[in-house]
Amino acid sequence: MTDAARGPVRERSVSAQGQDLCVFLVAGEHSGDSLGGKLMEALNKHRRGRIRYLGVGGRAMAAQGLVSQFPLEDVAVMGLGAILSRLPLLLRRISGTARSAVAAEPNAVVIIDSPEFTHPIARRIRRRRPDIPIIDYVSPSVWAWRPGRARRMRPYVDHVLGLWPFEPEVHERLGGPPCSFVGHPLIERHPWLAALDPAPLAERLGLPPGRPVLVVLPGSRTSEVSRLMQPFGQALAKLHSHGLDFEVVLPVVSSARGMIEQQLAAWPLRPHLVEGEDDKFRAFKLATAALAASGTVTLELALAGTPTVVAYKVGQLIGPIVRRMIKAPSVVLPNLVLGENVFPEFIQQDCTPANLADALAPFLGDTPERARQAAALAGMPAALQVEGLTPSEAAAGIVLDYAENGRGWPRP
Repeated sequence: MTDAARGPVRERSVSAQGQDLCVFLVAGEHSGDSLGGKLMEALNKHRRGRIRYLGVGGRAMAAQGLVSQFPLEDVAVMGLGAILSRLPLLLRRISGTARSAVAAEPNAVVIIDSPEFTHPIARRIRRRRPDIPIIDYVSPSVWAWRPGRARRMRPYVDHVLGLWPFEPEVHERLGGPPCSFVGHPLIERHPWLAALDPAPLAERLGLPPGRPVLVVLPGSRTSEVSRLMQPFGQALAKLHSHGLDFEVVLPVVSSARGMIEQQLAAWPLRPHLVEGEDDKFRAFKLATAALAASGTVTLELALAGTPTVVAYKVGQLIGPIVRRMIKAPSVVLPNLVLGENVFPEFIQQDCTPANLADALAPFLGDTPERARQAAALAGMPAALQVEGLTPSEAAAGIVLDYAENGRGWPRP
């Protein structure tokens, strides 16, 4: 294959280690911007700033030197209604970003999460310039649902940077692109979490010394809160009826606080409400146990070493469809990372007050069940990182391997 303006693309395999680099990055939402900013910081340390950045990102990436094609807010939309209302703009942004990437002739392209936005861009770049390596930072959840996406990625993604230790094996089994585990970005906060002192929160809330503390997390979305507040409250009532005495702390986000306070009227006791990331993690460290909606918060609880019971419910109509689509042995991320069901999980019809109360009761005391879970959780920090490297450093090393050495050019 040749390029009339540049000659054979094979010439691009010459090492770029001694040259300034151009890296084109594409993030589609604010979490991807945060991830991209940390990646760029690590790249800058490796290359001492000898990298020019183009692409799409937000404030975190701009702080590290990115010149964004347009504001991230143009494409950082969630929900089917919001996507449909902006569809013409989104399609223009996809096409325009791909054209800009091709025109920039970068040493590498890094797409960051948001597959509905970033993958169409990657496909367009690959069709026009198959010699440019494309790295996908954050694998789509092919291990949980729609596994066929892994094989479909292979023609236009040269390498996947996985956040989870099981993803390289999954991509190999499913026929996806080469995948390397680089670690989960949350692990970079673990030293801060380990040093965080929970005592100020206990004093501020007036928690009696020695009394068990149960942290309850019914989710941050209104749909989650509406489905979980009732069974969570009834589970607490059952624990009380069994003679268990404990304090309840409920971290909230401002968007869900109103709904939570409305539904607390039916609870048997008034929990302590706290807001903000710092107090949330202080509550995790104070907690004897936690009852949580499935999601990223379960990973935060696992890193804090908090014994936890997990629950989740979706609408009755969509529930059977979701169950058929999910291929993973668990919907709880720490269980997948550790390879065993460390956190008991109660999904859909199993999410009953009786089941939740029975599972929680042993964790509110000094029991063998609590000790076993705490011992398993001690392995989480090591399981979420490549030894000796932060996730950003591990990811930067692979990106530089492609950008400097032209790995994968020309694509077979």
